[in-house]
Amino acid sequence: MFWNIIWGFIIVALILSGLFSVINWQINIWLIVAAFIIWLITLYNSLIMMRNRVREAWSDIEVQLKRRYDLIPNLVESVKGYMAHESHVFEQVTEARSRAMGAKGKDEKLHSEEALSNTLKTLFAVSENYPDLKANANFLDLQRELSDTENKIQAARRFYNGNVMDYNTKIEVLPTNLIAGAFGFKKEEFFGIENEAERQPVQVKF
Repeated sequence: MFWNIIWGFIIVALILSGLFSVINWQINIWLIVAAFIIWLITLYNSLIMMRNRVREAWSDIEVQLKRRYDLIPNLVESVKGYMAHESHVFEQVTEARSRAMGAKGKDEKLHSEEALSNTLKTLFAVSENYPDLKANANFLDLQRELSDTENKIQAARRFYNGNVMDYNTKIEVLPTNLIAGAFGFKKEEFFGIENEAERQPVQVKF
């Protein structure tokens, strides 16, 4: 963005200064072409960098989601011995985890992750009825790790959406949208939250 503005000012300044009127017109044409090429390269590189930042931010989300996937089996195993009559809760968590891991595309991923968060909330709510489980050191450690992971997922989600907003805005405004369309730059999907209830992280009580 900075260099785009600078080159625009340079071209305008050359025109206003009358430089183009005193230099051979053939030379003027080459100056204009050279300035345009430099501007085009600068703009293209800025789009590449912004798109790469979006992809890097998405990778951060995937890292935190994988960490949650890895914690869930251990969490389920730690509560089975205490909540033998709540097998349906374990099954829901396990099934939701499998769907989330196999989700394709950001939209499907978002819905499956929301479903997984809901099943975890149910599991923690049910665990409140088992005092012995709440006193189990392994269970408490897993709760803390999962709570920390949830917070990191929310932070990574906000960072990603911020980068997507900047990138999408960039490729929609003139004259960038003309260049973006010509070189195949497309809008990225947000990884948002559809309802207010889902904005609340998994509640972990000790």
